[in-house]
Amino acid sequence: MLILGTTGVTGQLAVQISKLLGAKRVIGAGRNEQMLGRLRELGADATIQLDQPQDALKEEFAREAGDEGFDVIIDYLWGRPTEALLAAITKPGFVLVMKQTRLVQIGESAGPAIALPAAVLRSTALTIMGTAGIPSRPVLMDAMAQVLARGARGELRILTASVPLPDVEQAWQRQESRAAGLC
Repeated sequence: MLILGTTGVTGQLAVQISKLLGAKRVIGAGRNEQMLGRLRELGADATIQLDQPQDALKEEFAREAGDEGFDVIIDYLWGRPTEALLAAITKPGFVLVMKQTRLVQIGESAGPAIALPAAVLRSTALTIMGTAGIPSRPVLMDAMAQVLARGARGELRILTASVPLPDVEQAWQRQESRAAGLC
């Protein structure tokens, strides 16, 4: 499993929930280098730094995908990181694909649009889906109850940074400038 945008709160939770649900390998990708360094505490098996040239990013995605690829990709980012990922999983020519990859598109903090070359869809058994087909209310309520129960038992954590109150404005501005850049 690959999670694009793991350094935010929902990405951190996605890493932990993925592991709790039985994901064998979880790779987190994000920009915040400090937070990426701490994701192993939450269960990430590997991390990918998104603040690198597109070709290097593509190579790193390809290396982490290996021969097995990704079963599921959770994408909070879209934009440039998703384009690099899709380029990395695109195979040359027609390939016999043995398994499906599901890309669940959730957010667009890195950009609202991507270029999607047709070769991606011809060479990869890729299903791109959004969050519009959400489950029924009872299923959602059950999932929420499970998440809250695990959180109450201390099985879910959110990594945070403490900032002295006089420095909050400066820390907030740093965060906003990072968010305005490359996700």
